[in-house]
Amino acid sequence: MNKLCALLFFLTLSTIWGQNLPTRWDELTASDWEAALEKSNYTCILPIGILEKHGPHGPIGSDLIKVREWSARATKQEYAVVFPDYFYGQINEAKQQYGTFSIPSTLAMELLEATCQEMGRNGFKRIIIVNGHGGNPQMIRYFIQNQLEKKRDYVVYFFDPKTPPEVAEQVNAMRKSPASTDMHGGENETSSLLYLRPDVVRLERSNQESGDNQQRLDLSSDLYTAIWWYAAYPNHYAGQGAVATAALGKILTDSKVASLVKAIKAVKEDTTSLRLQSEYFERVKQ
Repeated sequence: MNKLCALLFFLTLSTIWGQNLPTRWDELTASDWEAALEKSNYTCILPIGILEKHGPHGPIGSDLIKVREWSARATKQEYAVVFPDYFYGQINEAKQQYGTFSIPSTLAMELLEATCQEMGRNGFKRIIIVNGHGGNPQMIRYFIQNQLEKKRDYVVYFFDPKTPPEVAEQVNAMRKSPASTDMHGGENETSSLLYLRPDVVRLERSNQESGDNQQRLDLSSDLYTAIWWYAAYPNHYAGQGAVATAALGKILTDSKVASLVKAIKAVKEDTTSLRLQSEYFERVKQ
């Protein structure tokens, strides 16, 4: 009887795998779950965006749209389960603008911890954070380092891709604005949105506000202070969105997706991190 049950189980898995198994957590059925865990090698992606102004022309959810699309496209090539929309991060620097959704820092960390714990409880051993917001990396790195605070049976990874030299060369050849000032809602970001979701970009409004550095704070380059961004870009807009093109956005998106596919493969094959993490906790002095 046990052999028959096992055979039926694997036949069911085989049938489901042969079908188009959804990648999104919220589109899976409970009866899909075991198959999704197996097919993903217990790997889940957490795409983190933010809700904030992106100049006068970009959608509030630009960061969320980008990470959602990168994850959806990458997991078509290398299967992993993708957690639904998550927009709880660090965005204190834009609370003077409509549309910004900012929560207390302690709550942001607690939500991230609880979300990863729930992923682990649901069977995932590998969690990849894919971030689309420039104000999040320091928070994410601190969160990941804090994973060593107590024992866990899963590992959290941060996808933080570098632009390949050949892609950077292509991008620089196509750019129409200075790369040094293109940081938020500018050419790169707007180009990505024009490629991914042109229907939500209002390019004709991109010159209604200045995206120039206002240079209102004169401090030594050896110093850092929280108000630096507001001092430079009170419009929460840095760059020139008006010169963006969907063609540039395609190059940028394809590069991110290709890097994410490689990262997913590497994580799915990683058996060392969890082993060393477990070994570490066994040696922690009580």
